[in-house]
Amino acid sequence: MGQPVHPLVQLAREAIKGYLEKKEIIEPPEELTPEMRERHGVFVSLKIKGRLRGCIGTFEPATSTVAEEIILNAISAATRDPRFMPLTLSEFKETDVSVDVLTTPESVISPVLSEAALDPKRYGIIVKSNGRCGLLLPDLEGVDTVEQQVGIARAKAGIGENEPVELFSFEIRRYR
Repeated sequence: MGQPVHPLVQLAREAIKGYLEKKEIIEPPEELTPEMRERHGVFVSLKIKGRLRGCIGTFEPATSTVAEEIILNAISAATRDPRFMPLTLSEFKETDVSVDVLTTPESVISPVLSEAALDPKRYGIIVKSNGRCGLLLPDLEGVDTVEQQVGIARAKAGIGENEPVELFSFEIRRYR
């Protein structure tokens, strides 16, 4: 038998299943774990056979608890990621779910000077410019340098490579 599923991942799975089966948004558990009571941004990622199938999240809390954040972002990752068709119930059975709880983003004062201190395996980044914002989680396969990380985040936000940006970093606690 496999490892027990972490309560945060179990909550994400229950939220997706409830929505796919009944189009209902589940309520958070009555007894919240200490982690579920916190307020943080949360990303929920879905993969099938190692390939991304959905990923939606918030870099700052949009609800009053991590539990609520997980429920809403899990449903969105399954049904509203614009890169994918909505997840089907049959696909859900083979879907791996992970939950990333983000620390509060911190400003990186000078992107040029501070990129050397960043580590794409440890830190996620947010780039902002003129109302546009791109985020990239840390420790992603194939992203080995800060330059790659910044480039991908810029592209996600539609920010040109020569446009000035504000750069923020954050860490995550990843649950699978």
